[in-house]
Amino acid sequence: MDKREAIGSWLSGPRAAAEEAGVDFGYRGEQLGLPEEGPGSIARPGRRLAALAVDWGLCLLIAYGLITDGYQQATGNWALLILFVLHVLTVGTVGFTPGKRLFGLRVVTLDTGTVNPLRALLRSALLCLAVPALIWDRDGRGLHDRLARTVEVRI
Repeated sequence: MDKREAIGSWLSGPRAAAEEAGVDFGYRGEQLGLPEEGPGSIARPGRRLAALAVDWGLCLLIAYGLITDGYQQATGNWALLILFVLHVLTVGTVGFTPGKRLFGLRVVTLDTGTVNPLRALLRSALLCLAVPALIWDRDGRGLHDRLARTVEVRI
């Protein structure tokens, strides 16, 4: 192995190096029984982040326009509270937020397919903490999804 190959494997990460060695990880969602592509497949990180950005922008607008006078430090705090309430109410009833709907995503449970309000409450609280949402498993599910036993899929 020359220096280029060693640097290339380091830059691409351990998964790519293991795949080059012949390890088959399968596709995201295979262990969960979800399809590889199309409706019902695991949502990609880009769509998930874009949907969250849309939801956060809406919550900032609401906090800026209705709750505070101008942008202050408290605006961000109110926006986080509004995001929490938005997620609990919308994910717990219809399974998606406005941002998720815009990007064609839905939150479901693996056993029943619908998210009950208690799971939505747990998932939303962990999402607002941010750290659990940044820790992903092999299937691309955040820790907040794993603990709430939910998965974000394409619709």
